[in-house]
Amino acid sequence: MENKFSLQGKVALITGGGTGIGFDIAKCMLASGAQVIITGRREIVLQEAVNFLGEGAFYRVHDVANVKASPELVSEIIQSFGQIDILVNNAGINMKRPALEVSNDDFAQIIQVNLNAVFVLSREVGKHMLARKSGSIIMISSMAAYYGIDRVAAYASSKSGVYGLVRVLASEWSSQGVRVNAIAPGFIETAMSKTAMNADPDRKHKAMDRTPMGYFGKPEDVAWAAVFLASDAAGYITGVSIPVDGGNSIGF
Repeated sequence: MENKFSLQGKVALITGGGTGIGFDIAKCMLASGAQVIITGRREIVLQEAVNFLGEGAFYRVHDVANVKASPELVSEIIQSFGQIDILVNNAGINMKRPALEVSNDDFAQIIQVNLNAVFVLSREVGKHMLARKSGSIIMISSMAAYYGIDRVAAYASSKSGVYGLVRVLASEWSSQGVRVNAIAPGFIETAMSKTAMNADPDRKHKAMDRTPMGYFGKPEDVAWAAVFLASDAAGYITGVSIPVDGGNSIGF
């Protein structure tokens, strides 16, 4: 049988692909046959990531918050690689602060990076995908879009907005061959999350207690879900948000 899970011949653009979950998504998509272009703000981090990933991996320095630069980025990648088959909107920022202490600027910054930038890049890549009548767009959402988590008002608002955007774009574009989905990671062990959890033992204990599988996930758990959603094996899946959380979203 044809390998429906293969990404051979596909080109993937992954924002925030130099570290953390984005890096593992790049690694797993590359292993599945895709060419990958990762973006980020720090060139040295991107260079190191591409050197590690090896053949088939490329980078572009790009700050997703600078939405005016997104059309040029997309145009240049299409000119260089011929197409974009997969877009993974992974780049994002968080802020853990009581709601009363979140300033207007704080809130706007989170929304700009986590939602506005996602919309703009999806729109620009979407134009290309719709013209080709083929493509898969994957948003990295969060458990914060599923239930209330204290001290992340701006972040939760942005990720809830992402899930709304997924459903609207899927409704508009799926009939033209462009699927749009999200992955909602649970508590995943990255360098950043480990630091945050170790600094807040009560939060760590609470998170573990409501995760039925009894352990935190790895970045590659999210990455393989992204490979699936990008592949032809998920050809009839659109407009959904898949939790990759060890059951956290249904735990008690």
